[in-house]
Amino acid sequence: MVRAATSSPFAGADLSQRLVPDGLWELAAPLLPPFVPRPQGGGTAPWRRLHRAVLDELGAQGELDWSSAIIDAASVRNEKGGTLTGPSPVDRGKKGSKLHVLSEAQGIPLAVAVSAANTHDSLALKPLVRGIPAVRSRRGPRRRRPGKLRADKAHFSADHLTWLRERGLIPRIARPGIESRERLGRHRWKTERSIAWLFGYRRLTVRYERTGSHFHAFLGLAAALTCYKKRSRLRSGGGRPQRLPAAQR
Repeated sequence: MVRAATSSPFAGADLSQRLVPDGLWELAAPLLPPFVPRPQGGGTAPWRRLHRAVLDELGAQGELDWSSAIIDAASVRNEKGGTLTGPSPVDRGKKGSKLHVLSEAQGIPLAVAVSAANTHDSLALKPLVRGIPAVRSRRGPRRRRPGKLRADKAHFSADHLTWLRERGLIPRIARPGIESRERLGRHRWKTERSIAWLFGYRRLTVRYERTGSHFHAFLGLAAALTCYKKRSRLRSGGGRPQRLPAAQR
């Protein structure tokens, strides 16, 4: 599959060049085999492999912070109905979907999911943790397990605490009626920023796809582009803050 470079007087004719930078296309092209219909379905979605390929680049450079992971969610309105939709509790019961994001400690998205807007946030915790891909490391084997998992009180339950500990993750989930939002807020803003980055893609601000998997695919592509932009900033030297001398910290 070759991306044609054409010159056209029509606005938007170079859309593929603007949306898919050359560096990202180099990662994407090997993941796009010739299309062969599969009546039985199955296989791995190409956008998921692309997201993992970009994460591999960041991991190999040591730019992923595995000290913790953070989970958050946000709702979007649905215009046409379809799968993975439901009445939104934050939009007067109108149909919508919910985006679930698990990011590493800096806010780089590692796993994403879509559900109906009326799905409780807690139901996404296990699928998101299972969905963390095995990512390359600067040294040693691939890694897919953060040190801690941070989430708000909607995710708190004895079952989740036990399940996370069995997998070697330290749960940092706010306990209802005990811990304030401010404590988690010191970390949660990073994944909230990631969700804001994802909503920067207009196709995600309102859902028009009737098929939930199609909307999920757009979310996965947005996550891959978000990670790629982080990688590009790091390569240009503009993405990493300067460390202050010890005396000034």
